Amino acid sequence: MLQGRMDRQPAVAGRFYPGSPTVLAEQVASLLAEPPGGRPTPEPPRPAVGVLAPHAGYVYSGRVAGATYARVDVPERAIILCPNHTGMGARVSLSPEGSWITPIGRVPVDAALNRDLLESGLAVLDGEAHRQEHAAEVQLPFLQLRRPEIAIAVVCLGPLPMSGCRDLGLAVAAAARRHRALVVASSDMSHYLPASVARRKDDLALERFLALDADGLYAVVRREEISMCGYVPATVMLVAAVELGAREAELVRYGTSADTSGDESSVVGYAGAIVY
Repeated sequence: MLQGRMDRQPAVAGRFYPGSPTVLAEQVASLLAEPPGGRPTPEPPRPAVGVLAPHAGYVYSGRVAGATYARVDVPERAIILCPNHTGMGARVSLSPEGSWITPIGRVPVDAALNRDLLESGLAVLDGEAHRQEHAAEVQLPFLQLRRPEIAIAVVCLGPLPMSGCRDLGLAVAAAARRHRALVVASSDMSHYLPASVARRKDDLALERFLALDADGLYAVVRREEISMCGYVPATVMLVAAVELGAREAELVRYGTSADTSGDESSVVGYAGAIVY
């Protein structure tokens, strides 16, 4: 378990997104400027409590992520909740203090946010869980372009019971309230299903998400065996959002990998949503 200060180096630059600072900044700016389908002009960004954004390679999910972040007035701090794809580290792993580095530059870890989350007793400092995990990293260039001075806390989550999601969500809400932080849940939706099946399953999860029903989201994902990899981060974020007074949620954009590949026989789904 790694503790103390850590400069977290990019793990997926040049694969999930461009490794060139100029090319990356230009691509993210273009994705942020593209209006979602059905909207002829971009709507002005609004203050938000939470965001659900995908974490695949930008060629597949970048349009969904860009449309979503473009709608958010990103504050100076964010708490990023992501799933643990590698299985390394603790179940609730908080990235140590230091910086996360992208080709665009450094994103500092906010010491006060980290301290509040640690003092909850629900998270431990663990850099190993974050070292090769892509799900938080791919959010950073969007946050950097929307708020260049942003500082973050990053929590990598393994499996949790609903009671654990609820406890952690309340702790996240307390830290977010104290420091006026946006709560970001990183998740893709259904994995490797025919497009029609993926959309049907994803609609079940998104219905509960848009109703701000954390318990319902957690239950339907497990009952219907929906392969939403970040359902725990999304559940924690919803608990936090409701505690923070959230009243509505908006689905900004939904898509699948078939939008890029053309292959609808086996897709991954992507959803971008905002909680206000």
